[in-house]
Amino acid sequence: MQVLSGLDMPTSDAVLLGPEGYDDAGVFLVAPGIGLVQTLDFFPPVVDDARHYGRIAAANSFSDVYAKGGVPLTALQIVGFPKDELPLEILHDILAGAAEVIREAGAVVLGGHSVKDAEIKFGLSVTGRIDPAKIVPNSGARAGDVLYLTKPLGMGAITTAAKKEKVAADTVEAACRVMGTLNKAAAEAMAAAGASAATDITGFGFLGHSASVARQSKVTLEFIASELPIFPGALDLAAKGILSGGSARTREFLGDEVAFGRGIDRALADLLFDAETSGGLLIALPEARAAALERELAARQVPVHKIGRAMPDAGVRVRVV
Repeated sequence: MQVLSGLDMPTSDAVLLGPEGYDDAGVFLVAPGIGLVQTLDFFPPVVDDARHYGRIAAANSFSDVYAKGGVPLTALQIVGFPKDELPLEILHDILAGAAEVIREAGAVVLGGHSVKDAEIKFGLSVTGRIDPAKIVPNSGARAGDVLYLTKPLGMGAITTAAKKEKVAADTVEAACRVMGTLNKAAAEAMAAAGASAATDITGFGFLGHSASVARQSKVTLEFIASELPIFPGALDLAAKGILSGGSARTREFLGDEVAFGRGIDRALADLLFDAETSGGLLIALPEARAAALERELAARQVPVHKIGRAMPDAGVRVRVV
Protein backbone atom coordinates (compact mmCIF):
# COMPACT_ATOMS: atom_id res chain seq x y z
CA MET A 1 0.00 0.00 0.00
CA GLN A 2 2.96 2.33 0.54
CA VAL A 3 3.81 1.97 -3.16
CA LEU A 4 0.21 2.41 -4.31
CA SER A 5 -0.30 5.58 -2.26
CA GLY A 6 1.48 7.72 -4.86
CA LEU A 7 -0.40 6.32 -7.84
CA ASP A 8 -3.57 7.49 -9.52
CA MET A 9 -5.23 4.07 -9.88
CA PRO A 10 -8.21 3.67 -12.23
CA THR A 11 -11.51 3.18 -10.41
CA SER A 12 -15.25 3.70 -10.81
CA ASP A 13 -18.46 3.99 -8.82
CA ALA A 14 -18.96 0.25 -9.42
CA VAL A 15 -16.01 -0.55 -7.13
CA LEU A 16 -17.62 -1.46 -3.81
CA LEU A 17 -14.39 -2.57 -2.12
CA GLY A 18 -11.03 -1.43 -3.44
CA PRO A 19 -7.39 -1.30 -2.29
CA GLU A 20 -7.79 1.92 -0.34
CA GLY A 21 -9.69 0.13 2.42
CA TYR A 22 -6.98 -2.50 3.03
CA ASP A 23 -9.67 -5.18 2.65
CA ASP A 24 -9.03 -8.83 1.84
CA ALA A 25 -10.58 -8.80 -1.63
CA GLY A 26 -12.06 -6.37 -4.12
CA VAL A 27 -15.76 -6.24 -4.98
CA PHE A 28 -17.15 -4.91 -8.27
CA LEU A 29 -20.85 -4.30 -8.95
CA VAL A 30 -21.76 -5.84 -12.30
CA ALA A 31 -25.55 -5.43 -12.03
CA PRO A 32 -28.08 -4.51 -9.33
CA GLY A 33 -27.77 -7.11 -6.58
CA ILE A 34 -24.83 -8.88 -8.26
CA GLY A 35 -21.22 -8.33 -7.26
CA LEU A 36 -17.98 -9.99 -8.28
CA VAL A 37 -15.45 -10.56 -5.51
CA GLN A 38 -11.88 -10.99 -6.74
CA THR A 39 -8.52 -11.80 -5.21
CA LEU A 40 -5.12 -13.24 -6.08
CA ASP A 41 -2.48 -14.93 -3.95
CA PHE A 42 0.60 -17.07 -4.52
CA PHE A 43 3.78 -17.93 -2.62
CA PRO A 44 6.77 -20.31 -2.55
CA PRO A 45 6.43 -23.72 -0.89
CA VAL A 46 5.83 -23.67 2.85
CA VAL A 47 6.19 -27.47 3.17
CA ASP A 48 8.16 -30.08 1.26
CA ASP A 49 5.22 -32.28 0.24
CA ALA A 50 4.09 -31.04 -3.18
CA ARG A 51 0.47 -32.17 -2.91
CA HIS A 52 0.08 -30.59 0.52
CA TYR A 53 1.66 -27.39 -0.81
CA GLY A 54 -0.85 -27.29 -3.67
CA ARG A 55 -3.75 -27.77 -1.25
CA ILE A 56 -2.47 -25.11 1.13
CA ALA A 57 -1.83 -22.54 -1.60
CA ALA A 58 -5.28 -23.11 -3.08
CA ALA A 59 -7.08 -22.95 0.27
CA ASN A 60 -5.18 -19.76 1.10
CA SER A 61 -6.21 -18.19 -2.22
CA PHE A 62 -9.90 -18.87 -1.60
CA SER A 63 -9.81 -17.43 1.93
CA ASP A 64 -10.10 -13.78 0.92
CA VAL A 65 -13.34 -14.50 -0.95
CA TYR A 66 -14.76 -16.35 2.06
CA ALA A 67 -13.70 -13.55 4.41
CA LYS A 68 -15.89 -11.08 2.50
CA GLY A 69 -18.90 -13.41 2.48
CA GLY A 70 -18.50 -14.44 -1.16
CA VAL A 71 -18.87 -17.76 -2.96
CA PRO A 72 -15.95 -18.81 -5.23
CA LEU A 73 -16.81 -19.50 -8.86
CA THR A 74 -13.63 -19.70 -10.94
CA ALA A 75 -9.89 -19.99 -10.48
CA LEU A 76 -6.87 -19.21 -12.65
CA GLN A 77 -3.64 -20.96 -11.70
CA ILE A 78 -0.39 -18.99 -11.34
CA VAL A 79 2.81 -21.06 -11.63
CA GLY A 80 6.50 -20.34 -11.39
CA PHE A 81 8.59 -23.49 -11.83
CA PRO A 82 12.28 -24.32 -12.44
CA LYS A 83 11.55 -26.93 -15.10
CA ASP A 84 15.21 -27.50 -15.94
CA GLU A 85 16.13 -28.27 -12.33
CA LEU A 86 13.13 -30.20 -11.01
CA PRO A 87 11.03 -33.04 -12.46
CA LEU A 88 7.61 -32.06 -13.79
CA GLU A 89 6.08 -34.73 -11.53
CA ILE A 90 6.46 -32.23 -8.68
CA LEU A 91 4.38 -29.68 -10.56
CA HIS A 92 1.83 -32.38 -11.34
CA ASP A 93 1.46 -33.13 -7.63
CA ILE A 94 1.11 -29.42 -6.77
CA LEU A 95 -1.67 -29.03 -9.33
CA ALA A 96 -3.31 -32.26 -8.17
CA GLY A 97 -3.43 -31.02 -4.57
CA ALA A 98 -4.85 -27.68 -5.69
CA ALA A 99 -7.48 -29.44 -7.83
CA GLU A 100 -8.73 -31.31 -4.76
CA VAL A 101 -9.33 -28.04 -2.89
CA ILE A 102 -10.82 -26.24 -5.89
CA ARG A 103 -13.32 -29.08 -6.22
CA GLU A 104 -14.11 -28.88 -2.50
CA ALA A 105 -14.79 -25.17 -2.93
CA GLY A 106 -17.27 -25.89 -5.72
CA ALA A 107 -15.25 -23.77 -8.16
CA VAL A 108 -13.80 -24.56 -11.58
CA VAL A 109 -10.43 -23.95 -13.23
CA LEU A 110 -10.58 -21.74 -16.32
CA GLY A 111 -6.85 -21.82 -17.07
CA GLY A 112 -3.78 -20.05 -15.83
CA HIS A 113 -0.27 -18.96 -16.67
CA SER A 114 3.17 -20.42 -15.98
CA VAL A 115 6.68 -19.03 -16.21
CA LYS A 116 10.12 -20.56 -15.81
CA ASP A 117 11.39 -19.37 -12.45
CA ALA A 118 14.35 -20.03 -10.18
CA GLU A 119 11.97 -20.90 -7.35
CA ILE A 120 8.64 -22.70 -7.24
CA LYS A 121 5.67 -20.38 -6.76
CA PHE A 122 2.00 -21.30 -6.93
CA GLY A 123 -1.39 -19.79 -6.21
CA LEU A 124 -4.73 -18.81 -7.66
CA SER A 125 -6.58 -15.80 -8.94
CA VAL A 126 -10.13 -16.35 -7.72
CA THR A 127 -13.42 -14.79 -8.82
CA GLY A 128 -16.58 -15.26 -6.81
CA ARG A 129 -20.09 -13.89 -6.56
CA ILE A 130 -21.39 -11.84 -3.69
CA ASP A 131 -24.58 -10.05 -2.71
CA PRO A 132 -23.55 -6.38 -2.40
CA ALA A 133 -25.91 -6.02 0.54
CA LYS A 134 -24.16 -8.84 2.43
CA ILE A 135 -20.49 -7.89 2.05
CA VAL A 136 -18.59 -8.45 5.30
CA PRO A 137 -15.96 -5.68 5.36
CA ASN A 138 -12.96 -5.37 7.64
CA SER A 139 -14.32 -1.95 8.70
CA GLY A 140 -17.58 -3.12 10.29
CA ALA A 141 -16.51 -4.06 13.83
CA ARG A 142 -18.27 -2.03 16.53
CA ALA A 143 -17.58 -1.58 20.24
CA GLY A 144 -19.25 -4.44 22.09
CA ASP A 145 -18.86 -6.96 19.25
CA VAL A 146 -17.50 -10.33 20.30
CA LEU A 147 -14.60 -11.91 18.42
CA TYR A 148 -14.11 -15.47 17.18
CA LEU A 149 -11.24 -17.29 15.45
CA THR A 150 -11.81 -20.46 13.45
CA LYS A 151 -8.31 -22.01 13.14
CA PRO A 152 -5.38 -22.37 15.56
CA LEU A 153 -2.35 -20.08 15.35
CA GLY A 154 1.27 -21.07 14.94
CA MET A 155 1.69 -22.17 11.32
CA GLY A 156 4.70 -19.90 10.80
CA ALA A 157 6.57 -21.59 13.64
CA ILE A 158 5.62 -25.09 12.45
CA THR A 159 6.59 -24.56 8.81
CA THR A 160 9.85 -22.82 9.79
CA ALA A 161 10.70 -25.70 12.13
CA ALA A 162 9.93 -28.17 9.34
CA LYS A 163 12.45 -26.48 7.06
CA LYS A 164 15.03 -26.72 9.85
CA GLU A 165 14.05 -30.36 10.56
CA LYS A 166 13.24 -29.45 14.16
CA VAL A 167 9.69 -30.76 14.36
CA ALA A 168 8.18 -34.25 14.09
CA ALA A 169 6.74 -35.38 10.78
CA ASP A 170 3.32 -36.12 12.28
CA THR A 171 3.12 -32.56 13.63
CA VAL A 172 3.84 -31.16 10.16
CA GLU A 173 1.24 -33.51 8.66
CA ALA A 174 -1.38 -32.30 11.13
CA ALA A 175 -0.49 -28.67 10.41
CA CYS A 176 -0.80 -29.31 6.67
CA ARG A 177 -4.32 -30.61 7.18
CA VAL A 178 -5.25 -27.42 9.04
CA MET A 179 -3.71 -25.14 6.40
CA GLY A 180 -5.24 -27.15 3.56
CA THR A 181 -8.76 -26.85 5.00
CA LEU A 182 -11.01 -24.32 3.31
CA ASN A 183 -12.72 -21.55 5.27
CA LYS A 184 -15.90 -22.43 3.39
CA ALA A 185 -17.80 -23.85 6.37
CA ALA A 186 -16.69 -20.99 8.63
CA ALA A 187 -17.87 -18.47 6.03
CA GLU A 188 -21.25 -20.18 5.73
CA ALA A 189 -21.64 -20.04 9.52
CA MET A 190 -20.60 -16.39 9.54
CA ALA A 191 -23.16 -15.53 6.87
CA ALA A 192 -25.93 -17.40 8.67
CA ALA A 193 -25.23 -15.56 11.94
CA GLY A 194 -24.73 -12.11 10.41
CA ALA A 195 -21.16 -10.95 11.03
CA SER A 196 -20.22 -7.28 11.40
CA ALA A 197 -16.66 -7.67 10.13
CA ALA A 198 -14.20 -10.38 9.18
CA THR A 199 -10.73 -10.99 7.86
CA ASP A 200 -8.64 -14.08 7.22
CA ILE A 201 -5.38 -14.55 9.12
CA THR A 202 -2.49 -14.99 6.70
CA GLY A 203 0.88 -13.38 5.93
CA PHE A 204 0.63 -10.35 8.24
CA GLY A 205 0.02 -12.61 11.22
CA PHE A 206 -2.75 -12.60 13.77
CA LEU A 207 -1.88 -9.17 15.16
CA GLY A 208 -1.28 -7.61 11.75
CA HIS A 209 -4.67 -8.60 10.38
CA SER A 210 -6.42 -7.83 13.66
CA ALA A 211 -4.88 -4.37 13.72
CA SER A 212 -6.16 -3.74 10.20
CA VAL A 213 -9.73 -4.55 11.28
CA ALA A 214 -9.37 -2.33 14.34
CA ARG A 215 -7.86 0.53 12.35
CA GLN A 216 -10.53 0.49 9.65
CA SER A 217 -13.33 0.06 12.21
CA LYS A 218 -11.93 2.74 14.57
CA VAL A 219 -12.07 0.45 17.60
CA THR A 220 -9.63 -1.42 19.83
CA LEU A 221 -9.71 -5.21 19.65
CA GLU A 222 -9.05 -6.83 23.02
CA PHE A 223 -8.03 -10.49 23.06
CA ILE A 224 -7.89 -12.86 26.03
CA ALA A 225 -4.54 -14.61 25.81
CA SER A 226 -5.76 -17.79 27.50
CA GLU A 227 -8.59 -18.16 24.95
CA LEU A 228 -6.43 -17.92 21.83
CA PRO A 229 -6.17 -21.31 20.06
CA ILE A 230 -2.53 -22.30 19.57
CA PHE A 231 -1.48 -25.27 17.46
CA PRO A 232 0.17 -27.96 19.62
CA GLY A 233 3.93 -27.47 19.84
CA ALA A 234 3.97 -24.01 18.23
CA LEU A 235 4.46 -22.12 21.48
CA ASP A 236 7.44 -24.28 22.45
CA LEU A 237 9.02 -23.56 19.06
CA ALA A 238 8.44 -19.83 19.48
CA ALA A 239 10.11 -19.98 22.89
CA LYS A 240 13.18 -21.40 21.13
CA GLY A 241 13.13 -18.56 18.61
CA ILE A 242 11.90 -20.74 15.76
CA LEU A 243 9.64 -18.32 13.88
CA SER A 244 9.28 -17.06 10.34
CA GLY A 245 10.91 -13.77 9.42
CA GLY A 246 7.44 -12.23 9.50
CA SER A 247 7.34 -12.02 13.29
CA ALA A 248 10.02 -9.35 13.64
CA ARG A 249 8.79 -7.41 10.59
CA THR A 250 5.19 -7.27 11.82
CA ARG A 251 6.29 -6.28 15.32
CA GLU A 252 8.35 -3.43 13.89
CA PHE A 253 5.56 -2.31 11.56
CA LEU A 254 2.86 -2.23 14.23
CA GLY A 255 5.05 -0.62 16.88
CA ASP A 256 2.97 0.89 19.68
CA GLU A 257 -0.33 -0.01 17.99
CA VAL A 258 -0.28 -3.26 20.00
CA ALA A 259 -0.28 -3.45 23.81
CA PHE A 260 0.24 -6.49 26.03
CA GLY A 261 -1.03 -6.93 29.55
CA ARG A 262 1.25 -7.85 32.43
CA GLY A 263 2.34 -11.45 32.44
CA ILE A 264 1.93 -12.10 28.71
CA ASP A 265 4.68 -14.51 27.72
CA ARG A 266 7.22 -13.22 25.19
CA ALA A 267 6.95 -16.44 23.18
CA LEU A 268 3.19 -15.99 22.84
CA ALA A 269 3.64 -12.37 21.78
CA ASP A 270 6.19 -13.41 19.14
CA LEU A 271 3.83 -16.10 17.87
CA LEU A 272 0.95 -13.62 17.54
CA PHE A 273 3.13 -11.35 15.41
CA ASP A 274 4.33 -14.25 13.26
CA ALA A 275 3.13 -14.89 9.71
CA GLU A 276 0.37 -17.44 9.26
CA THR A 277 -0.42 -19.44 6.15
CA SER A 278 -4.04 -20.22 5.23
CA GLY A 279 -5.25 -19.32 8.70
CA GLY A 280 -8.82 -19.08 9.93
CA LEU A 281 -11.39 -16.31 9.87
CA LEU A 282 -11.40 -13.62 12.54
CA ILE A 283 -15.10 -12.79 12.93
CA ALA A 284 -16.71 -9.88 14.78
CA LEU A 285 -20.43 -9.73 15.48
CA PRO A 286 -22.85 -8.29 18.06
CA GLU A 287 -23.13 -10.28 21.28
CA ALA A 288 -26.82 -10.89 20.54
CA ARG A 289 -25.75 -13.02 17.55
CA ALA A 290 -22.87 -14.82 19.25
CA ALA A 291 -24.89 -17.87 20.28
CA ALA A 292 -26.16 -18.21 16.72
CA LEU A 293 -22.62 -18.14 15.35
CA GLU A 294 -21.50 -20.76 17.84
CA ARG A 295 -24.39 -23.02 16.82
CA GLU A 296 -23.67 -22.52 13.12
CA LEU A 297 -19.95 -23.23 13.55
CA ALA A 298 -20.55 -26.32 15.67
CA ALA A 299 -23.12 -27.65 13.21
CA ARG A 300 -20.42 -27.54 10.50
CA GLN A 301 -17.71 -29.08 12.71
CA VAL A 302 -15.77 -25.81 12.78
CA PRO A 303 -13.92 -25.20 16.08
CA VAL A 304 -15.55 -22.50 18.22
CA HIS A 305 -13.02 -20.12 19.79
CA LYS A 306 -14.43 -17.00 21.42
CA ILE A 307 -11.29 -14.93 21.90
CA GLY A 308 -12.21 -11.38 22.86
CA ARG A 309 -14.23 -8.27 22.25
CA ALA A 310 -14.16 -5.01 20.31
CA MET A 311 -13.84 -2.01 22.61
CA PRO A 312 -14.11 1.76 22.15
CA ASP A 313 -10.90 3.18 20.69
CA ALA A 314 -8.38 3.12 23.55
CA GLY A 315 -5.45 4.63 21.67
CA VAL A 316 -4.07 1.26 20.55
CA ARG A 317 -5.38 -0.97 17.80
CA VAL A 318 -4.97 -4.30 19.62
CA ARG A 319 -4.63 -5.25 23.28
CA VAL A 320 -3.77 -8.75 24.50
CA VAL A 321 -4.55 -9.36 28.18
